[in-house]
Amino acid sequence: MKALVLEKYNELIYKDVPDPVIKNNEVLVKVMACGICGSDVHGLDGSTGRRIPPMIMGHEASGIIVSTGSDVIGWKAGDRVTFDSTVYPLDDWFTLEGLYNLSDNREVLGVSPGSYKRDGAFAEFISIPQHILYKIPVNVTFEQAAMVEAVAVALHSINISGLRTGDSCVVVGAGMIGIFILKLLKISGASKIILIDNNPKRLEIANKVGADFTYLSTTDNLQEKISSLTNRRGADICFEAVGKSESVEIAIDTTRKGGKTILIGNISTMIDFPLQKVVTRELKVLGSCAIRGEYETVLNLLETGKISVDDQISVVAPLSEGATWFGKLYKKEDDLNKVILVP
Repeated sequence: MKALVLEKYNELIYKDVPDPVIKNNEVLVKVMACGICGSDVHGLDGSTGRRIPPMIMGHEASGIIVSTGSDVIGWKAGDRVTFDSTVYPLDDWFTLEGLYNLSDNREVLGVSPGSYKRDGAFAEFISIPQHILYKIPVNVTFEQAAMVEAVAVALHSINISGLRTGDSCVVVGAGMIGIFILKLLKISGASKIILIDNNPKRLEIANKVGADFTYLSTTDNLQEKISSLTNRRGADICFEAVGKSESVEIAIDTTRKGGKTILIGNISTMIDFPLQKVVTRELKVLGSCAIRGEYETVLNLLETGKISVDDQISVVAPLSEGATWFGKLYKKEDDLNKVILVP
């Protein structure tokens, strides 16, 4: 089969590779669409340490089942499917506790951190365990289904936040995950929703999709402005979708006393942390990792039209041109959001 292979850092090659061999509990999926995630772009130069070449990246995907292993039940050739990005063991303690995204032995599609290597979906075919499969509704396209992973990451952060009807919320970072958090907050009962970013064009998008207020991160007296919108308290919940020292501090500064700051972004491995602000204001700081069962909900939201993803898809391009589009994303050209590659 053809695949886009990270041969070495900063070198993607479209080439022939062996077809996957499925296990008894797996299905072979013909990939119909696979999105380039920001983590793939950061993995291109080796800066994250989680994509050690040679390997096939890609974990935001959808396709059609071609064949099934002998132990597979309930799935057949021809089924349109998407799948979780996390491959988790069913007998792990964390899985049994309902925390499969924290499983000790989980693997992520298209990731190779040194302890394991799991080739991903920038290829014509991929093998997938049956327990992470989800059927795509008939009115949802393959390209839309390839966006489910990103929406599910956003939804997971809201689910663990304990959001209550009427809560005021700040979202720091108006990239794709931040925009999906905004969209989901609007249908989840939040009252005021405030977006903060350092890019005016991203804030324009946030305004178009329904943010109540938007601010540049460089705005003078930003904390005071947020306070004035939230009964002089600050936001009940703040979602940080960047992962840098500066953005985390903004998130903490704009969270009310006793409120919650949810950390989703993880560009940085280490950050400066305003410990005294957290301690003296008794904030609850929660990390949000990947996905934990949100795929079905997101597919239902797409099926019923309660959330849209098309406005976040910038380009649909052939997998053979993948290296070119990776380069554009890496150089931050053309204000691209999601690029989806199709074999």
